[in-house]
Amino acid sequence: MRESKLGLRTDRHLSVAGLQSMIDNGDLDTVIVCFTDMQGRLQGKRMHAAYFRDHVLAHGSEGCNYLLAVDVDMNTVDGYAVSSWERGYGDMIFSLDTDTLRLLPHQPGAAMVQCDLTWLDGSPVAQSPRTILKNQLEQVAERGYTALAGTELEFMIFDTSYADAWQSGFHDLRPAVPYNGDYSILAGSKVEPLLREIRNAMYGAGMNVESAKGECNLGQQEIGFLYADALTTADNHVVYKNAAKEIAARRGQSITFMAKYDEREGNSCHIHLSLRDRDGKPVFGNGQRTELYDRFIAGVLATMPDFTLLYAPNVNSYKRFADGSFAPTKIGWGYDNRTCAVRLVGDGLSARLENRVPGGDVNPYLALAAMLAGGLYGVDHELELPAETTGNAYDADLPTVPQTLARARDAFTRSALTRKLLGDPVVDHYTNMADVELAAFNATVTDWERRRSFERM
Repeated sequence: MRESKLGLRTDRHLSVAGLQSMIDNGDLDTVIVCFTDMQGRLQGKRMHAAYFRDHVLAHGSEGCNYLLAVDVDMNTVDGYAVSSWERGYGDMIFSLDTDTLRLLPHQPGAAMVQCDLTWLDGSPVAQSPRTILKNQLEQVAERGYTALAGTELEFMIFDTSYADAWQSGFHDLRPAVPYNGDYSILAGSKVEPLLREIRNAMYGAGMNVESAKGECNLGQQEIGFLYADALTTADNHVVYKNAAKEIAARRGQSITFMAKYDEREGNSCHIHLSLRDRDGKPVFGNGQRTELYDRFIAGVLATMPDFTLLYAPNVNSYKRFADGSFAPTKIGWGYDNRTCAVRLVGDGLSARLENRVPGGDVNPYLALAAMLAGGLYGVDHELELPAETTGNAYDADLPTVPQTLARARDAFTRSALTRKLLGDPVVDHYTNMADVELAAFNATVTDWERRRSFERM
């Protein structure tokens, strides 16, 4: 069975030997082999455990390369260099990262392993979100640092099943809490059976769960997890997001992480980031900010317009950016100031920056890669940190966060900096993702248009 060994991410993760033992003993019958796609979703296969042990564990598996070239509806769309009808929609390899082996307590008898994507010759798929983050982590390591991160992912709970929500056209859904339950223990009690099941399942899946708390919108909650190295945090983020939906669905409820569900507060995903040196000591400050920290923050701020597409990847993402909404509209920084795009918190080992731009729809690999690329750019080029924003950043004379997907797309694709830091193949790939999203939205007739125009226009 499982045993804690040096090298496991937590004592609840599975070693290869532990996995094999559980399969041999009949304790596992299913292994999910998966990767994270452009949209931040888990894609892959459910395999019989014995087949996985005998035929996949040593070599990985394979899947169609169109999985990195489709829209949310899984339509094959034009414009991607990696996958097309002309290229024949061939395979890519799901290369197992056995560090990610974990049980899934909410799916008895099941384990999961996450994968990197490679081509048939073994070369990495540059456009894979996990590869993009790992490339930036290599840059961090070359400078003698380790990146630690945490993501604060908000969601809304409905006492309406996913099937009923779909059937109703997502109208008249029933929020699990009918009022603002921010920090309310009473409001949290209304959804505690679901929250408790998610917390305990994720703890059993190897994550270090902190707490759950109410948020401002109706039925809105957040479950927090202890920070970890940036890759582990991104891996855990996508597993948790998928599992939370599965657990809610089993209870006849539904969860949405969309950035802006209605006209009230949106779902954020604040991302916390810090660096440590090879001895595990903080490099951002211990009592006062270091020069490196200033330059890192300056880099994140300077590159924010160019990288907003990776922080806010969908049309809906930009509905969240509104004055007085706790979602930032101005690109500035401040100490413990929730009106700024970048908020500085903590001291010593806890000194970190919080990027408040991403919403609940963010792909964590891409957002963390952008933050690291921007921060290192600031360090390498000795950028000067602008003056701190005190008071209300919404009213400050500061650059603005791009307000539409189209503007963010243009800034991303036209930027010499994004192309230098990420490479042309990555920039072109995610530019096309934005183009596909924009074309789909521009071709859609919305309920808002029908209400305004059906009779009165």
